[in-house]
Amino acid sequence: MRILSGIQPSGALHLGNYFGMMKPAIELQAQGEAFYFIADYHSMTSLFDAAQRRRNTLDVALDFLACGLDPRRSVFFRQSDVPEVAELTWMLSTVTPMGLLERCHSYKDKKAKLAGDDLDRVNHGLFAYPVLMAADILIYDSNVVPVGRDQKQHVEVTRDIAIKFNNLYGETFVIPEPRIRDEVAVVPGTDGQKMSKSYGNTIEIFGEEQALRKKVMSIVMDSRTPQEPKPDAERNNAIQLLNLVAPGEVARDYLERLRAGGLGYGDLKKALFGHYWDCFAAARQRRAELASNLDHVEDVLRTGAEKARAQAGVVLRRAKQAAGI
Repeated sequence: MRILSGIQPSGALHLGNYFGMMKPAIELQAQGEAFYFIADYHSMTSLFDAAQRRRNTLDVALDFLACGLDPRRSVFFRQSDVPEVAELTWMLSTVTPMGLLERCHSYKDKKAKLAGDDLDRVNHGLFAYPVLMAADILIYDSNVVPVGRDQKQHVEVTRDIAIKFNNLYGETFVIPEPRIRDEVAVVPGTDGQKMSKSYGNTIEIFGEEQALRKKVMSIVMDSRTPQEPKPDAERNNAIQLLNLVAPGEVARDYLERLRAGGLGYGDLKKALFGHYWDCFAAARQRRAELASNLDHVEDVLRTGAEKARAQAGVVLRRAKQAAGI
């Protein structure tokens, strides 16, 4: 079984990224042949600072390796180091109906957000990125693509494009299956909304201790006093985060104390920060070691790209032969 997943280098990775994508991806290394890439081409639809993209790409590589991605058990690479993907994207675009792209939720959502701001930012890349995503998936003969339920459409579009190509030119592409991660909870941000850079409510995985402590202590709470019982304690933002970073028995103890009354929100947030800081202690040490040896990190990405290109070349040649090119 070949597994494929990617993440955009859009900024510092946060707890939502870790528990929503990174941790499940790292765990999947033991279940099959994993191909993981940093989607720097995709980032070009919304990030227009070249130096920032290079920094973000390096940070994603450092963060993933520090958190447990093992290059001996998976193929880890930059998307742009596999030029075959761009060539396959064009071939797939010739069989992709405009209507299919127009129905994509992500494009419609981004267009709606930008409509009152700057329509010039609604670029062709935003519209056509599902075709690039399809090339990302199909060029490695991927069997499984782990996604959240809100991202299922991406894989469905890929399947539609692959089936259309296969019907026109003969069996060429493996038809991938989405693996829906229903068990992945929405990670709340400091304001209670889904943790997202676009909301400015993130708590980063790595960073300066005091700045991160300040973020945790800024988590929004309601106006109830410490003494009041809180029958809805499981909905508390800090409790939801504590469930992710603390041992189960510790999280349950704080939940019951908050529900019963007598636990102050300040004390709860202090406990949350302590467990969050401890949760990533080993990863912080590993990241510091990696940051002091960037040649090794670059070698990991280069080796991964070589392995990825070997597979991509096979599939691209197959597609070109099928299409008469």
